[in-house]
Order: sequence, then C-alpha cells, then structure tokens
Amino acid sequence: MTVKPAAAESATGKRAAFGFRDVPAGDKQRLVDDVFRKVAARYDLMNDLMSGGLHRAWKDAMVAWLAPPRASALPFAVLDVAGGTGDIAFRIAERSASAVVTVADINPQMLAVGRERASERGLSDRVAFVDANAEALPFGDGGFDAVTVAFGIRNVPDIPRALSEACRVLKPGGRFLCLEFSAVDVAVLDKVYDFYSFNVIPMIGRWVVGEDEPYRYLVESIRRFPNQARFAAMVEKAGFGRVAVRNLSGGIAAMHSGWKP
Repeated sequence: MTVKPAAAESATGKRAAFGFRDVPAGDKQRLVDDVFRKVAARYDLMNDLMSGGLHRAWKDAMVAWLAPPRASALPFAVLDVAGGTGDIAFRIAERSASAVVTVADINPQMLAVGRERASERGLSDRVAFVDANAEALPFGDGGFDAVTVAFGIRNVPDIPRALSEACRVLKPGGRFLCLEFSAVDVAVLDKVYDFYSFNVIPMIGRWVVGEDEPYRYLVESIRRFPNQARFAAMVEKAGFGRVAVRNLSGGIAAMHSGWKP
C-alpha cells in the first residue's frame, strides 16, 4: 500500500476551533439530501467555490488515472457512485468509445440535472442514471469493470459499508477509484485553506443560493473525513488490494485507487 503522509490536525481540534456540529448518524442522510436538493442546479458552481475551480483539473486527472480503454470489442462497464450530475461519467464516456457508464445517486434533483446534461451532450445511450443508495447498491455481484466516486464518499453515512458494496459489484480484477477532498500537507497552505473554507465559502454560498448553511455543512464534512492514510486503510479493509494514493494540489484533494483481487 503506497501512502503519502499527510499532516492534519485532530478531528477534536478542528471541532473546537471551528464549532463543528455533532450530527446523529440517523440524521446524516436527511441532512445530506437537503443540502444537495438546494444546490443541485448549481452543483458545478458549488464545486468551483469549494475548490477554487480546480475540481475540473482534478476530475480530468482521475479519469486519466482510470485510463478506460479508448476502444474495445467488449463494453467497459463503469459504475459512478454519487455522481448525479454526470461530471465523471461524461468524461469517461467521451474518453472511451467502449465505456458504458451507470450513474448511481440517492438524490433525485441531482439525477435530473445529470439526465438533462446527458441529453444535451448526446450521451443518453451510454450514460444511464439510477436512483440508488451507495450503502445498498441495486446491482448483482461482479458486474462492473470499474467503480468510481468523486466528492461523494464523505457524505455517505456508513462509509465502510459503501466501500464493501463497491467491492462487491466489481468484477475480479476490477478497479475502484475515489476522488475526495482530503488533508492538506503543505505548511501555511493548510491555514490559508481553513480560513477560506470556513469564512469565505459560506459567505459566497449565501450570495449564490441565498443561504450559507449548505456550504457550511459541506466544509465541515470535508474536515471530518479521514485523512489520506486512514482512508487508504479503510479501502484496504473493504477488500481491495494494491491500494495507492495520489495527492492533488498539496493534499486539498486526493485520489485513492484499489483493485479487487
């Protein structure tokens, strides 16, 4: 397992410094659903605000690392979990003529945006959208060549269960690839990023969508998420081998890769 060390403050320290709310596990999915219902129509703008526009380059890097076959006699079946608006799915489909992508998301507003975008791009025949929970995927065992998830795993109430489900639906030898905000490991940058996240992003969110609460929750969810090493250990525990991590932009985001034995 290849893991680049990440310096990060403890979760307790972050909560004390920034006033994190303790959300009961049973309420987390309702809160997540409400957040994404409010921001679905402006999801790209939300990601631009959260990442300073870098999310586009990070998603390109994710698909480049996945390296779906440019052309193949057999379909390359991909499941994109929590990918409602289709960002990753469209990149994969446009890169690989043999890719057939199923987008699974629990939020109907996000799925509606994704279907509209697929139609506009002429990709409705190769990108399907399914209302599905990452913790209980409605697919049989071993049906996909790859499972991807970008900026969605941190919002799943039971992350280990979602990782196990991703492993279950993969074919033997299939690839899991996750892109998520992570722990900054560059001195000074971590302080600047914290200030921007907890002060600037909610303020801009209030200006864009009329309230800061959805953006405040999303920032908190990033800081609560396990750092690179701890998440890599979770991926490995779910049954994946050859787990590797690549940091992006000093650890603001990170990609985790694993293979099903």
